[in-house]
Amino acid sequence: MTDQGTNLDPWYDSYADRTAGLSASEVRALFAVASRPEVVSLAGGMPYVSALPRELVMGSIEKVMHDNGAMALQYGSGQGTPAIREHIMEIMAMEGIRGSADNVVVTTGSQQALDLVTRLFINPGDVVLAESPSYVGALGVFRAYQADVVHVAMDDDGLIPESLRETIVALEAAGRPIKFLYTIPNFHNPAGVTLTWARRLEILDICRSHGILVLEDNPYGLLSFDQPAPQAMRSVDDEGVIYLGSFSKTLAPGFRVGWALAPHAIREKLILANESATLSPNSFGQFVITEYLDQTDWKGQIDTFRGLYAERRDAMLAALGEYLPKLSWTKPDGGFFVWVTLPAELDSKAMLPRAVKELVAYTPGTAFYADGQGRQNIRLSFCYPTPDAIRTGIARLATVINGELDLLHTFSGATLTAPAESRPSVSAPPTNIL
Repeated sequence: MTDQGTNLDPWYDSYADRTAGLSASEVRALFAVASRPEVVSLAGGMPYVSALPRELVMGSIEKVMHDNGAMALQYGSGQGTPAIREHIMEIMAMEGIRGSADNVVVTTGSQQALDLVTRLFINPGDVVLAESPSYVGALGVFRAYQADVVHVAMDDDGLIPESLRETIVALEAAGRPIKFLYTIPNFHNPAGVTLTWARRLEILDICRSHGILVLEDNPYGLLSFDQPAPQAMRSVDDEGVIYLGSFSKTLAPGFRVGWALAPHAIREKLILANESATLSPNSFGQFVITEYLDQTDWKGQIDTFRGLYAERRDAMLAALGEYLPKLSWTKPDGGFFVWVTLPAELDSKAMLPRAVKELVAYTPGTAFYADGQGRQNIRLSFCYPTPDAIRTGIARLATVINGELDLLHTFSGATLTAPAESRPSVSAPPTNIL
């Protein structure tokens, strides 16, 4: 029994065991600081919603209220409205997915879909396979449900099939139950890399042969810069893949509308779990998004976002090349993020307070691992700041990094180790993680 005289929470001993897995996200913890106007935030992956013409959204809202206001403001189906589910099938068709809108479950952002799937499949101690590194929001969900996250190595072409195979064999030999593989194949968060088509097929074959479900999280897939959207893994496997999507990156996150496309039997359980969690997803948001998709050139608006983010990606890569040429980083073909490797002597988490003092924020690599790795890495987001602000932010970051290196050199007298100048490997050991 906890000594209530020394514990500030009188209900500490009443919490369920799984609350031990609840912890503050390193990304969320940065928001208060990064939102200060004088700080250039390269930390959060916030879409640049100002590029969305306000009149398009206002027109959709007004028409919904005029034509269907009573329905839009009422409770809805636990699965989502038929109209928006048909639109979601149209969107996924751009990534090669075919199927029935009956197997789509609308959720409160794809984050809730991730939570619902984890709730359905994970018992305490079950294994979730995840890329190394992986999305901080997913790691938080897995931790909350007491899953054991086992990272699988990546490189510039995404998850490495041979590493996946070796990891699965080792876990099976140890009698460890593996419930699913969680992957972000397109413009990975945080690594920025994209899984090649050949590897997608090989990974699906590996998981199929071992009876492992694939959870394909794809919020960035339509935000490719120079080529069509990559074909989804779900496009070639209807029964072994649950696909998660969202309107947060291609429209606006404030609507909190995402979805899961699941095999039929799993779909039924997802609907029940969704009703248990929220009764129904956001009816008003679904009606407004449906009207927006019905009446506007939404594909053209996505192209606008693609061009805007490509320009900002280019600004970040150019600034890194100018101010920090001895470091290494990924070169994303879409999405929001660049993954930077620091010299082995630096610690991205320990360095963050000095960066904030220099009025620049980033996300330490430690946020994206379940096992303590990532101190040599930082995630930089180029989606929200302007190109000029990005350049300013990288210049400030260079001041911080070079200052840390000078300080270490002064006190150690040693020659410091710079990372390779070529594109880094995500699968390198902890002393040189991408």
